[in-house]
Amino acid sequence: MMDHTPWPPEFADRYRAAGYWTGETFGAFLADRAFRYATRVAVVDGDRRWTYRELDARATRMAAGLHALGVAAGDRVVVQLPNVAEFFEVVFGLFRLGALPVFALPAHRRSEIAYFCEHTDAVAYVIPDRHGGFDHRTLARDLPGDRPVLVAGDPGPFTALASIPVDGPLPAGPTPDQVAFLQLSGGSTGVPKLIPRTHDDYLYSVRESARICGLTTESVYLAALPVAHNYPLSSPGVLGALHAGSTVVLAPAPTPEVVFGLIERERVTITGIVPPLALLWLDSTLRSRYDLSSLALLQVGGAKLAAEVADRIAPTLGCRPQQVFGMAEGLVNYTRADDPPELVRVSQGRPISPADELRIVDPSTGAEVPDGEPGHLLTRGPYTIRGYYRAEEHNRDAFTGDGFYRTGDLVRRLPSGHLVVEGRVKDQINRGGEKVAAEEVENHLLAHPAVHDAAVVAVPDPHLGERTCAFVIPRADPPTAAELRRFLRTRGLAAFKIPDRVELVETFPYTGVGKTSRKDLRRALAEEVANR
Repeated sequence: MMDHTPWPPEFADRYRAAGYWTGETFGAFLADRAFRYATRVAVVDGDRRWTYRELDARATRMAAGLHALGVAAGDRVVVQLPNVAEFFEVVFGLFRLGALPVFALPAHRRSEIAYFCEHTDAVAYVIPDRHGGFDHRTLARDLPGDRPVLVAGDPGPFTALASIPVDGPLPAGPTPDQVAFLQLSGGSTGVPKLIPRTHDDYLYSVRESARICGLTTESVYLAALPVAHNYPLSSPGVLGALHAGSTVVLAPAPTPEVVFGLIERERVTITGIVPPLALLWLDSTLRSRYDLSSLALLQVGGAKLAAEVADRIAPTLGCRPQQVFGMAEGLVNYTRADDPPELVRVSQGRPISPADELRIVDPSTGAEVPDGEPGHLLTRGPYTIRGYYRAEEHNRDAFTGDGFYRTGDLVRRLPSGHLVVEGRVKDQINRGGEKVAAEEVENHLLAHPAVHDAAVVAVPDPHLGERTCAFVIPRADPPTAAELRRFLRTRGLAAFKIPDRVELVETFPYTGVGKTSRKDLRRALAEEVANR
């Protein structure tokens, strides 16, 4: 079973010749930044402030400790840490050895963690003690198999491991073309697929993201989302910040009560969040209590940002919005600082690399569609994988014969090259043969002044196959279902797109990184119908 599908030699040679792959590893990356920015603050975690030199030294000691524990090059270690400084200490220690972090999210539980450990033959598991009221030690004890469990910050084994003296040279590290870590696919259904990312390909994405987003040594990046996720890790994320010599500030939670105080205290200049959080921040009455004037750029990604919400960011928060559309498998798109305001408002950006190849095809026939027409996005390039980890059967469906990744996203391309996300191929609702894009209806609902958030899902129907149901979180003065339907009609929405059913709810179930979990919404709705 193949762990990593390499780029064909002719593509790898092309990417190296163009300077996309520079031959740098993550271990060398941190050592270089520690030399350049030695006394600058790299990571802020509460009252802890680690300089670049301190972070590099801690990573080296951790590498020595992990090596003494028996962790070797090529070994996989499941790392399930929240936004704490030890995350960097551990993963860069693993990078130094050529061992592979398997990035689990704090919200994952036994089902996912057991799968990650078994599927990767993990030799160790790194956890917090408790996080968000959950006891991770109990989870670790319930896992099958026998592997060392390291509890970050534990005054016993973890501290001892991180304090082992570095006597002599560490084993030779990895080569740049080798896999650096295993990331998780961002889908909201099923157990995530594992994504092998190499040092060369991922660091190219990090460098370009930092450049496009204008990071400098004066930038302060707030990690509001879980740092193990691809978006806050590299778009430009914490790694982009470290590349530029910026400061990373770790938020233990993304709520206004936590982040607004951090923005004021640390003079945060940039952060990245998902649309539900953007709505929460925009609607929060706490804004007036804090000085948020340092915040220059608010990135919104992970899901499509409605134009009506984008319009509110600058006047409400006083910062420039940036739309981000990407995937842990590779392709990343940004709106740019010099883009016309209307493109920032309605598009999800354009690719970071001139070598990103895009095809937009009819989901049924596979034929390319003209610009301006929606279709299934396929892509390949210098930082988009050619195959998932140990998933040969799935890879046959996820990738074309010539190496294009089938993203599952429905997009249309504007004349400028910017992409507009229309939804997911599988999120289309087939209502008696009429196709309804869930995100299109959601965006119209979000324009209603009494709607805080909305999610549209399919419900089985014996006559039409599927009908539509809109789950709506209202603001203080809830609208009626009839009022919302009338509003959608006034916006020129086709009659078959008007939701058959509207449910007012207080909250949505979310995935580990804050995306609306349509899987859970569908399950809840199906159970409700079955119990009638």
